[in-house]
Amino acid sequence: MGEMMQIGSNLGTLLSIFLAASLAPAAPARAAPPVDADLINRIADASFNHSEIAGTEEYLADRIGGRMTNSPSMREAERWTQERFRAWGLKNVRADGFDFGRGWWMESSQLRMTSPRPLGLRSIPIAWTPGTQGPVKASILVAPLHSEKDFAQWKGKVQGKFVLVTWPGAPKDETEPAFKRLQEADIAKSDHFVEPEVDLDRYKKFIEFATFKRKVDGFLAGEGAIAWAQMSRSEGRLVHGEGYSYKVGETPRLPAFEIAAEDYRRLARLAKSGPVEVEFDSRIHYEDADHNAYNILAEIPGTDARAGYVMAGAHLDSWVAGDGAADNGAGSAVVMEAARILASLGVKPRRTIRFVLWAGEEQGLLGSAAYIEKYLAHRGHSPNPEMVALGPYFEIDAFPVEPLPGFGEMAGYFNLDNGSGKVRGIYAEGNFAATPILKQWLAPLASVGASTVVAEPTGGTDHVLMSRIGLPAFEFIQDPLDYGSRVHHTDLDVYDHLRMEDLRQAAFVMAVVLMNAANTEAPLPHNVLPTRPTPRDPFKYPDPEEK
Repeated sequence: MGEMMQIGSNLGTLLSIFLAASLAPAAPARAAPPVDADLINRIADASFNHSEIAGTEEYLADRIGGRMTNSPSMREAERWTQERFRAWGLKNVRADGFDFGRGWWMESSQLRMTSPRPLGLRSIPIAWTPGTQGPVKASILVAPLHSEKDFAQWKGKVQGKFVLVTWPGAPKDETEPAFKRLQEADIAKSDHFVEPEVDLDRYKKFIEFATFKRKVDGFLAGEGAIAWAQMSRSEGRLVHGEGYSYKVGETPRLPAFEIAAEDYRRLARLAKSGPVEVEFDSRIHYEDADHNAYNILAEIPGTDARAGYVMAGAHLDSWVAGDGAADNGAGSAVVMEAARILASLGVKPRRTIRFVLWAGEEQGLLGSAAYIEKYLAHRGHSPNPEMVALGPYFEIDAFPVEPLPGFGEMAGYFNLDNGSGKVRGIYAEGNFAATPILKQWLAPLASVGASTVVAEPTGGTDHVLMSRIGLPAFEFIQDPLDYGSRVHHTDLDVYDHLRMEDLRQAAFVMAVVLMNAANTEAPLPHNVLPTRPTPRDPFKYPDPEEK
């Protein structure tokens, strides 16, 4: 009797619990994590114990070297990367073309002072300028040219001269360490919202700089100069050699060089006290058989054709002062390694994972812009013709944005292009809705240092144009190392300035984030499709100093 009473009491308790539960508000169901812990462990094992990234990076940097868009070395990189993707079992591997312009490459270059004493000078030809067709001797003339108003001062004085067009400014004091890793406080400083602004004045100086260089070439060639040179913007005998006259019909007329700052100042000092003569020989080649550049794409197919795709990317092209090891062989190798790892594990993601190696990034994000125009959205052109001429990166006032059918298929894009430093997190690019999701995905990666999502946007690379039209496109935060201080675009962009332990970590983070984005039930939230903004300050008067 007592036992029956206990059973009845237990049944009553269970009934009350059931009724209470049925009358209470339903708790939201906890979604299963898109990537289970077992898969993260397997990705970690493949990334840290069986990595192939060092061999991939070494081949790109040492064997192929600097990869100017449409140059023979870039064509070799296009061929080899497709070959590797296919060997790893990726699908739909292809080269996706877009109109670019002339290929350009440097066989050799030498600049030396012959009088008042023989001395080799650190220099590099400026990209897309012509060669000399053999050794040429000339005396130098220091003729700083800052604007078209300066042309009158030097008219009739430059014939037969090697003209130094930069003012030989004083050396710059180094006040920051050349090599740096981020502390938590450094990263925290980036976690603040930056109000978006369409400020045409921000680009005015660059527009003037780009168009003025063409005018300098035209003026000096018309006046009979033999060649010209500018001073490197960096100390430490570093040179860069960037140039932007890649379009057909816009090739400069004169050979042009960038001279290391210390050597440039030496020439300028010597010219104050007497004649200075130099000899220069640059063997330059142009490639015109195919004016198309090519983005390289490869995929791990998804199981749900209606779920769209996620994408990881980095730019394959580089400048040629160095070997393009950090910019952006590092990012390209990480994208390739993430593809290799996931393919080797036989993953079956819900969404297709697309890997892309962009071309023409160094000339203004041309490869990613072409991809957007072809697959994602049409964008109107800027009413400013000079901005149109400089390319899509500068058309910040280009409206309307008209999505294509493929716009909604893009479920997330992740870019890597800040050297070989360890990944520390993700820039949220002003996408408030995506921030908590990204934080959840990165939470298991705290032990490798990659757990932070910051609000601040970052620019200058291939996610920008996608983010600018509201797509969920992001760049990873990376330790700077010596990327910005010494390596970026310079002759120090070589394998020895990479950190392989950081690249292995980056490949691990990228592979985990991609699997999260590919398997999550809902795609990452898009930001707002932009329309033409109202002026931030409708009462602003033009600054007379900017005219």
